[in-house]
Amino acid sequence: MGFIALQRLPVALGVAHCCRKGLRLSATTSTARMALGDNGGSAAPPAPSSVIHFLTLCQRLKTTKRAGWLNRDVKNAESIADHMHRMAIMALIAADIPGIDKDRCVKMAVVHDIAEAIVGDITPADGIPKDEKSRRERAAIDEMCDILENGRAASEIRELWNEYESNLSPEAKLVKDLDKVEMILQALEYESAQDKELDDFFMSTAGKFQTDIGKAWAAEIVSRREKRREKLHAAST
Repeated sequence: MGFIALQRLPVALGVAHCCRKGLRLSATTSTARMALGDNGGSAAPPAPSSVIHFLTLCQRLKTTKRAGWLNRDVKNAESIADHMHRMAIMALIAADIPGIDKDRCVKMAVVHDIAEAIVGDITPADGIPKDEKSRRERAAIDEMCDILENGRAASEIRELWNEYESNLSPEAKLVKDLDKVEMILQALEYESAQDKELDDFFMSTAGKFQTDIGKAWAAEIVSRREKRREKLHAAST
């Protein structure tokens, strides 16, 4: 190797080291940006006025009764928020399942009906096509994310809602099951407390559970319902 080449070698090595260092810095910066919320939303939190506006809108979830119960003349029907809250508890206490992020399930349960703060609880009895229902709810999500200034929190809400609606991830499938489980458990409770027959809620969910947890919990609820019916039948004969 000639003298000139030997002189150039340290320079070349230095350049290569800098390039490698630059790549590491670039990767670190990208990671930091993702952690700060540059994955579709600003890292800056929304202004207090935006937060209170959003939370005031969410208050409707506490006051809007679930339409399915109102249509069946259930007294003191639960609110949308009541339903979402117990679903979140279900996700919290569910057994750990490999490959499923339970924390994400809790968040998804809290978010899955949040659009109903604007569109209300649309049920099949309303006669609104599924595509139109989805369009209205998606527009409501966009409006709510706009209120949150489309920052990191808004991006997470939109992502969780879309994931739930798509029903493709293991977390979405579990939360979809919890939605049905919570509904039939509530139906059983109303049947017991108000001497009602709410068969259609059980029929509409039969055979539609996607996870072992959903199937097991639903089977327990159905078993309790059958035992209650047997006792009532025995008492009436």
